[in-house]
Amino acid sequence: MNLNQLYYFQMVAELQHYHQAAEELNISQPSLSRSMANLEEELGLFLFEKQGRNIVLTKYGRIFAEHVNKIIDELENTKKRMENLASSSDGHIDIAYVSPLAKHYIPFSARRFLDIEENRNVTFSFSQDYTAKMIEGLKADRFDVVFGSYSEGESDLSFVPIIRQELVAIVPHDHELAGLDEIEARQIENYSLIAYERYSGLGKFTRKLFKELEINPEIICESSDEGSIVALVEAGFGVAIVARVSEVERANVKILPLKDVGMHHDVYMIYHKYRYLAPAVQNFINFIKKQAASTLK
Repeated sequence: MNLNQLYYFQMVAELQHYHQAAEELNISQPSLSRSMANLEEELGLFLFEKQGRNIVLTKYGRIFAEHVNKIIDELENTKKRMENLASSSDGHIDIAYVSPLAKHYIPFSARRFLDIEENRNVTFSFSQDYTAKMIEGLKADRFDVVFGSYSEGESDLSFVPIIRQELVAIVPHDHELAGLDEIEARQIENYSLIAYERYSGLGKFTRKLFKELEINPEIICESSDEGSIVALVEAGFGVAIVARVSEVERANVKILPLKDVGMHHDVYMIYHKYRYLAPAVQNFINFIKKQAASTLK
């Protein structure tokens, strides 16, 4: 049994006439008759029987037709789906990103991409997680592109910097450090520290930074994002070193720039170097690269 036989059977079943079906299929009637005879022989059942000058489906032919119609419908839908994915204007992109990008960068970048005429029919799926989890998803093909922190030892992945975040200290307004205009990172060592969760990208980055600076702050709490950290600092539970994002700028805390050289954290677009990327995905990657090139000058 092959796919052509299924299409031939469907046409004969619909028209109930070999000659008409052969004309629609653009094959000879003997070839069509032979194909159907081979199909019946393979199944071990008669699918058609004569009725006057026409043919009709047998009981078993009707049962077979139900399944064939479902198979062909599914094949046609799958073909259409693949054509959409192969199209640069009608494709689908699965992206994932860290939580700080959820409020502005991702939605507005996707919107600007879709505002370009040739991209207007592209669709997105959005997910949010830690960088390590997203990279697992990228490797398992659950995501096409992810946005997060740099990860060591991932030679098969491309890491394209898209955002440079300044790292700053934040303290309550009544804290003894609040009277300063800027500090060195080591000055937070003597205070209770609210830190990023250790398995997050910024959690790993700041802990590496503390190790390089040879400081060992007392971490009393770990939080997943800037909003949670800011709330705890506002409530007087401690101080923090965070990326200078909008939640920090709007918070009721004293922001202290860090005098240490290189106090910044880069956010990356991450994708496979060697796997095939659908046209819409490649167009999106190129769009983000171009956008990043203009903002990181």
